[in-house]
Amino acid sequence: MRKPLGTTAKTGENCPESGVWEVVGKPSTTAPISKGNKMPPYDGKAVTWKLIQYA
Repeated sequence: MRKPLGTTAKTGENCPESGVWEVVGKPSTTAPISKGNKMPPYDGKAVTWKLIQYA
């Protein structure tokens, strides 16, 4: 069962769903992250990531 688009995860948490994730806020970026990998920091900071597209 897939997690819904819009699901969020924070830096350091395990990625709950493979896909394209976007940083919430500014500056923003997107990154492909695989399920089970650790959610990365962005620009040296802990951030919240939002799932915007399935892998």
